[in-house]
Amino acid sequence: MPDFVSVTRPDDAIARLILDRPDRRNALSIQVRDEMSDALDVLADDESVRVVVIASTGTVFSAGFDLREFDDESIQTELWASSERWHERLRSFPLPLVASVQGPALAGGFDLATMCDLRVAARSATFARPEVRFATPIYSIVRDLVGGAVARELAFTGRTLTADQARSLGLVNRVVDDDDLPAATLTLAREVAAAPRDGLRHTKAMAIAAAKVPDQASFAW
Repeated sequence: MPDFVSVTRPDDAIARLILDRPDRRNALSIQVRDEMSDALDVLADDESVRVVVIASTGTVFSAGFDLREFDDESIQTELWASSERWHERLRSFPLPLVASVQGPALAGGFDLATMCDLRVAARSATFARPEVRFATPIYSIVRDLVGGAVARELAFTGRTLTADQARSLGLVNRVVDDDDLPAATLTLAREVAAAPRDGLRHTKAMAIAAAKVPDQASFAW
């Protein structure tokens, strides 16, 4: 099977994890999630890394989980184990994560963006949770970003936010033209990476603790 995740090093202190499945709108299949989790495990232990940028190829950041897999009864145990590991690896990653978002970030793609610590969005970016029609969206992480009232609205309605709307709500940190997205994301990552690694780890640990997510919570926190 082809690899769908790669890691580059634009700077010594910055790793760029790239999701590369554009023909499937960067859908988060079991393989994709496991490759991401494996890569993040390695990066967490790399003493030279201070910041990880999560990006994707094509015109869609990620359309969410690969729904075709939910129809295959033979892989349900593997599917949910992969999902739990992926969500927890992102939520508990010990260093800052910066999402670089172009086009739609939907369902699990929305989760991927919001489980990062910071988000840079292209003007083409949109954010929505269409899974509200058939699943329970993550709540507490979005509440931590935008407050309870807005988090409830997004969880109940699944409405679509433009990049500018997401910025006004605090869901996105910066909005830039599409052509400027890679450079703008790297600029923000460099600003973060200027701090000492130990300090970044300590701040991230405080942020994780403040979220008050139980160690054994399901991915629908």
